[in-house]
Amino acid sequence: MSSKRYTDEFKIEAVRQVTDRGFKVAEVAERLGVTTHSLYAWLRKFGKPGVVQRAEADQV
Repeated sequence: MSSKRYTDEFKIEAVRQVTDRGFKVAEVAERLGVTTHSLYAWLRKFGKPGVVQRAEADQV
């Protein structure tokens, strides 16, 4: 089984649904078709203040 690769933009949007919009991790994971494990990892990486802005700036 091959693993899917998601863009940082996709991950950041998923994180924002939890941090900014208040959705539950399980809800967002199910809706987006990702595992809760992946979403929690993305939260650790992108959920800190300032990290999202730096990641977006790197993409420009």
